[in-house]
Amino acid sequence: MKNSQKCSRRSKSYKVVNFATSLIATLAVAGSVNFANANSVKTTDTKEISSVTVQVEQTKPITAQLQSARPQYQAMQVSPWGLIPVLVVGGVIIFVPLFFGGLVVIGEREVGIVVRNFTVSGRGLPAGRLIALNGEAGLQADTLAPGWHWGFWPWQYSVKKEPVIVVPQGEIALIVAADGESNPPERILGKIVDCDNFQDARKFLTHGGEKGRQMGFLTAGTYRINTALFKVIVASNASAHGMSPEQLQVYSLPSDKVGIITTLDGLPIPAGELAGPIIPGHDNFQNGQKFINGGGQRGLQEQTLLSGSWNMNPWLVRVEQVPMTEIPIGYVGVVISFVGKAHQDVSGAAFTHGNLVNQGHKGVWIEPLYPGKHPINSRIMKIELVPTTNIVLNWSSRTERHSYDSQLASLTVRSRDGFAFDLEVAQIIHVGALDAPKVISRVGSMQNLVDHVLEPTIGNYFRNSAQNCTVLDFLTARSERQVEAADYIKTALRAYDVQAIDTLIGDIQPPAALMQTQTDRKIAEEERKTYEVQQMAQTQRQQLVRETALANIQQEMVKSEQSVQIAELKAQAAIKHANGEAEATKLRSIAEAEGIRATGNAKAETYRAGVEALGSQGYSAMQLMQIIGDRNVRLIPDILVGGNNGSTNGLVDGLLSMILWNQTGKQGDITPLHAKPVVEKAQPTTQNGFPPIVVDLPGDK
Repeated sequence: MKNSQKCSRRSKSYKVVNFATSLIATLAVAGSVNFANANSVKTTDTKEISSVTVQVEQTKPITAQLQSARPQYQAMQVSPWGLIPVLVVGGVIIFVPLFFGGLVVIGEREVGIVVRNFTVSGRGLPAGRLIALNGEAGLQADTLAPGWHWGFWPWQYSVKKEPVIVVPQGEIALIVAADGESNPPERILGKIVDCDNFQDARKFLTHGGEKGRQMGFLTAGTYRINTALFKVIVASNASAHGMSPEQLQVYSLPSDKVGIITTLDGLPIPAGELAGPIIPGHDNFQNGQKFINGGGQRGLQEQTLLSGSWNMNPWLVRVEQVPMTEIPIGYVGVVISFVGKAHQDVSGAAFTHGNLVNQGHKGVWIEPLYPGKHPINSRIMKIELVPTTNIVLNWSSRTERHSYDSQLASLTVRSRDGFAFDLEVAQIIHVGALDAPKVISRVGSMQNLVDHVLEPTIGNYFRNSAQNCTVLDFLTARSERQVEAADYIKTALRAYDVQAIDTLIGDIQPPAALMQTQTDRKIAEEERKTYEVQQMAQTQRQQLVRETALANIQQEMVKSEQSVQIAELKAQAAIKHANGEAEATKLRSIAEAEGIRATGNAKAETYRAGVEALGSQGYSAMQLMQIIGDRNVRLIPDILVGGNNGSTNGLVDGLLSMILWNQTGKQGDITPLHAKPVVEKAQPTTQNGFPPIVVDLPGDK
């Protein structure tokens, strides 16, 4: 048990000794390093504050270990004098190489700035120089990177530890060089040289870097800068250098704005010019050296900056944000440029009242700007808005919204009969989009067009026109005057590239006395017309009474009139009927006579031809036979009457027999007077089917 306790005590004592040894070594290293280092420059960088905080927090456990070690040391009852040889030996072993080896340790977030206290040769810096390049005594151009560096003996060198430069996102850092060549008299900022973003001080000095404010700047990132040569201005320390933190922000331009640039370095602007010309290749003034090398001039620039985020040196470029030029609907913008290429007129020989130039030249541009937003540099260009819709101008107390006619008043004219009266006129004009540059080149502005062209043209016309007639004639012939005025003014304004749409005559205010006379006359005329109307009304009233009375007896009158008309119509109908009948009878008689005449003539002709052919007896016998055959005449009668002994009374006897026969109903026997019995015998037929003709002539026995 005792042996185990002794072993445990020995192990604890060894642990204490090892801890003490490590602590002594740490203190020795810290002492040698602090001895070799000079006092560090204080800075307000947040990174340095955080590193110091970390170091303080790292020392706290060591102190706690020391405090916890003392009770163990006292518990072990080890004499502190026994540790003195260990400490001395450890200190010698560690201090000698540190002191005589010149060890310098640089952290990963640090940069070592070397100061050489003396040289064996005693060579110093040249006059006017601050940074040593060839081992001279003083501040050295080369810095120490993170790590262990030997040979920097504390009696010859002192090393300052500076934190790295951190430029946050959205910011830039400006540089001021304490050494380098002198700036030319015409320059303000030091030129940009290839020196790895100011991290290589030797390159900066050997490649012609200039002292003072630098044109180059640092963008977002981490840099190891020799702060002995370069002063770095960031947003956190901007106020200490007379600047605002906003100046070191990445410049941002909104989409509806345009940036007007003014440069603070470069060649002077030539006499007679307003702004510097556009220099290509400098990436919107972000590369100041290319701007200077391209012949950039200090002062106002023609080129503008559009929306976006830009890294710009505020010592070189100043930006003024202005709204984009907006051309409303119904307008065009005529550009009057005060800078640009040499003036070269392209308006043509026909346009002799002004000059027009192409875009980019100095003067009035021939092409206008159409509705929309345009990134125009309003410091070197003027935009004259010209309405392309119809414009109404009033020579009266009324004023339109465009206010071009705000100074126009009604026209005072004098008539031929010596009366002065006021006349209100409205003129409608139109300026075409392509004619707008011509109008502006001729008169300068739309207000000048109204004041210097329209007002005298229209005013003089109506004054001259009114002198050719009386007031009353002007009033009565107002429409004709308006048409004549429209034709004249249309022709006059066409010479100014303005279209006259219409001319309207408004209120005419003749003299009050003349109008009173006209009013009295008019009243008298109206009264006369009133009397005439009343008279006509009475006449019409009488006519109405008459018509009413007539209307009451109208029914009987109509019935009588209708009866008379019916009788007349019947009489006319009878007359016409009789005339028709007579005419018909006449026509029938004429027709029958003509028919009989024609028939007779035909028969006569036939008889004549028959007689000529057969003779008169032969033709008569033939006709007789034909008639008998056609009419089926019976040659043998039903009753044969004959006379006795050649008496001539046979016919009378026959007739009496017929009468008697008719009275007895045709049934009884008839006995003629002096009748002679006649015996009818059957006769043989002929070949024609007709019985032979037997004629018993009177006197036959």
